[in-house]
Amino acid sequence: MYEHRSHKVVPLRQFAWRMSGHFGLVAVLVTLSLGAGMIGYRYFARMSWVDAFLNSSMLLGGMGPVGDLPNYRAKLFAGCYALYAGLIFIVSLSVIMAPVVHRVLHIVHAEAADDAR
Repeated sequence: MYEHRSHKVVPLRQFAWRMSGHFGLVAVLVTLSLGAGMIGYRYFARMSWVDAFLNSSMLLGGMGPVGDLPNYRAKLFAGCYALYAGLIFIVSLSVIMAPVVHRVLHIVHAEAADDAR
C-alpha cells in the first residue's frame, strides 16, 4: 500500500492525497456507524430520528448516551453500540494516523540509511 523502505519518501502533494483518502474512508465508516446507531435507537428505543441521532453521535463522540432508555432491549442495544463506538474510535484514529506514522518512520529510516553510507 505504501512505498517500500528502499524508495524515496513521497512528495508532500502525494502524501496529502493519501491522507485525504484515509479521511474519506473514516468519514464513510463513521457515517455508516452513525446510521446504524440511529436505526437501532429508532427500532429498540422507539426514539425520534433527532433523538436517535443525538444518542448515536454522542456515543460515537465518546460522550455517552442522553436520557433514559425505556426497556431492556434498548439498554442492551445501547451497551453493544457503546462498545462498538469505542472500537470505531480506535479504528478511525488508527486509519488516520497510519500514513503519518509511516511517513515519519520512512523519513527517519531514509536519514539513517544516508548516514550509514
